[in-house]
Amino acid sequence: MKRERSIKNLQTALSMELTATHQYQLHAGVLDDWGLSLLATQMREEMREELGHSEEFMNRIMLLKGDPQMTLEKPPVRASTLKEMFETDLADEQEAIEFYTRSSLQAVEDGDLGSRAIFERIALDEEEHMSWLELQLDLLERMGEPAFISKYIPSRDSAT
Repeated sequence: MKRERSIKNLQTALSMELTATHQYQLHAGVLDDWGLSLLATQMREEMREELGHSEEFMNRIMLLKGDPQMTLEKPPVRASTLKEMFETDLADEQEAIEFYTRSSLQAVEDGDLGSRAIFERIALDEEEHMSWLELQLDLLERMGEPAFISKYIPSRDSAT
């Protein structure tokens, strides 16, 4: 098995997932600040999922005798609108799916079935999140921002 390309791809994936973790953490804080605590809770769930992905990539790098670098691919960016938040996340998810799919195929070429399985499984997770983001953008457009926002503000009954 050739390990060099797999380790390089796993490292890129690790950096992407660490970036996503911090991006969703920032989103959650912004959403709390905007009074959208229910949506902030959803972002924290995404943050935890991305953190789990980063751990899988880190562990695989170490199994292949690589040295994981805990670096961000890019700095998190504070969104100024819900639409911007969802569109940015959607673009990131699409980029991740494309990269993980390509990395999975390269892992097969290199005889690295373990990395292939991780890339494929996480790509499928990212597809689910991509679908959720597409739905949010569709709802935001169809409902309008005020009605959409009302879905994510807790009722007085749930706050007590």
